[in-house]
Amino acid sequence: MQGSRCKERGARGFTLLEVMIAMSILAIALVAVFQSQSQSLSMKNDARFATTAALLAQGKMAELEAASARDLMSGRGDFGELFPDYIWEVVVGESAVQDLKRIELVVVHNKMPVNNTYQIVFYKYSAI
Repeated sequence: MQGSRCKERGARGFTLLEVMIAMSILAIALVAVFQSQSQSLSMKNDARFATTAALLAQGKMAELEAASARDLMSGRGDFGELFPDYIWEVVVGESAVQDLKRIELVVVHNKMPVNNTYQIVFYKYSAI
């Protein structure tokens, strides 16, 4: 009777193999979750840059559109204390069409190692 009681107790526990398989499945699942979290953070940073750079470029573009055509010149600068990591550069040149200036506006985020540039090219009529 005692022998059958020991077999019952042993049957209720987990074997080392079952524990190792469960740990392996758990490890694979956790790696997938952590990878997903990392990718999510990267996508959030990319989305934040795209939104911020687009709005900053739109504001700078509005300034350039408001200026007279003969006052337009190439230059560079920053966006002040509110956006210290962002800089802009404007390149004003002639286009293939007479009396039409080609204006290239580039917004760059200095702290991002990749995908840190947002560029807009637009044209402005410059006849007097």
